[in-house]
Amino acid sequence: MQLGNEREEIKALSASIKRYLKFRTRSGMLFLSGKKEVEGESGSGDPRGLAGEMDGDLFSDHSEIHQAKNLEELRAAIGDCQRCKLWPGRTHLVFGVGNPHAKVMFVGEAPGRDEDLKGEPFVGRAGQLLTDIITKGMGLRREDVYIANVIKCRPPENRNPEPDEVASCEPFLKKQIDLIKPRVIVALGKFAVEALLRSKVAITRLRGTWHDYHGIRLMPTLHPAYLLRNPGDKKLVWEDIKKVLEELRSASN
Repeated sequence: MQLGNEREEIKALSASIKRYLKFRTRSGMLFLSGKKEVEGESGSGDPRGLAGEMDGDLFSDHSEIHQAKNLEELRAAIGDCQRCKLWPGRTHLVFGVGNPHAKVMFVGEAPGRDEDLKGEPFVGRAGQLLTDIITKGMGLRREDVYIANVIKCRPPENRNPEPDEVASCEPFLKKQIDLIKPRVIVALGKFAVEALLRSKVAITRLRGTWHDYHGIRLMPTLHPAYLLRNPGDKKLVWEDIKKVLEELRSASN
């Protein structure tokens, strides 16, 4: 039974990659550049931020993303994004919201129905729970933090993001982090943790322990949508959030 599941996962991954390669071909982006090739061609000695990693990413040819000096410029550079197969089904692209200089950044998975309709992350039931965590648990206002998702467009029927979709949006998230420079990232759920830490370890094993994301402290925790289905685990998230608060206090001393 386990072998059958693995075969199904491999088939799904293969199909996703094939769709992405077809997309690149239609877009005229036939090759992926490695870091050494890009740096060797440019010879510019440009300083490397987090977004500099996009040299080896799937949209390294979108120079406006690199050059964005603030979140407004980044949003303008993304534009009416049609870089992956999700765009035909969206109502709004959900970029992110909050303090552009926030000390805490929350990163979730992808927009749901409510977020797609409003164009803002975490505004449905799970969003209300996240707001409670921020306001009642942390004593902050929602506008004091920054909230974004790995994926900027809603997957059909709220299905899990596919690898090509994550790859398409990942440079945008990296650049958001690079511009905001938060003290702490709170990664909400499996897909945010996988995208940021490149880890397939279960979220239940990773949560509650500090990790490093390019010099930024990262705390994995459970997604608010999971907590709606499993309210008994709210205490685990509260344990994680208390560690975030301790980190913020120590940084301000």
